[in-house]
Amino acid sequence: MNRRPLWATAAAAVVLTMLGAPSAQAEGRGDIRITKTVVDNGTNVIVGVSKPVTFPIKMTVKDNSGVKRVDYVSTFSTHNRSGPVEWVGTTCVKKSKTTSDCTATMRVNPLEMPYISDEDPNRIAGEWQVNATVEANDKDYWISDRIALYHFKRAATLTTNAAPEPVTKGKKLTVKGKLSRASWKDLKYHGYSGQNVTLQFRKAGSASYKSVKTVKTSGSGNLSTTVTASAAGTWRWHFAGTGTTMKVTSAGDSVKIS
Repeated sequence: MNRRPLWATAAAAVVLTMLGAPSAQAEGRGDIRITKTVVDNGTNVIVGVSKPVTFPIKMTVKDNSGVKRVDYVSTFSTHNRSGPVEWVGTTCVKKSKTTSDCTATMRVNPLEMPYISDEDPNRIAGEWQVNATVEANDKDYWISDRIALYHFKRAATLTTNAAPEPVTKGKKLTVKGKLSRASWKDLKYHGYSGQNVTLQFRKAGSASYKSVKTVKTSGSGNLSTTVTASAAGTWRWHFAGTGTTMKVTSAGDSVKIS
């Protein structure tokens, strides 16, 4: 069992039962079990460079005598078992004589990221796991490793700028942008190179965007492409994300036809 006080982490959440979790390990006494775990309501945990992030880990706990409490919760990178996530506390709501829904509140402060190890702190982005210890009214207890897997991701930003504005119908329009992501090493955003980003267009009066083409970011994260202006509307860039970096869509840039 890994008990790493205060230092742990989170991202794409996967809901798993304890028995179904890959490589799950557990020890204890009696019949108390965590039967379901959901990290951050099933979404990714996204961390930037300044704002603290608080997120829940929800657990369904069962025992024939009833659930007494959750004794400990931790979460950290499966890659190097590091990450500065603090367990703030847990509340449990009794659903029946045998079952309680317990929610652990977790908190991460990006300002602590540069100091978690001698390695590049960006390496902790990616897959994470959850460990927990629970206790029953009849003194049964269970210490569970890897009750859920999910992803803890770096925040990202994306911009769009289309020119000229307005543009003559049938003429060329240049759409630029930049994809950047958070670095937990220096707490700044840097261009994200070599990533496929999709240019999308929504015709004036339409409710939805359509994908036009895919462009790869430059070494500095920049994007640039040329299209033929056939109608007035709004242009934007969309990045689908990776296992370590959040998905992001830029604000749209509306262009009129002259």
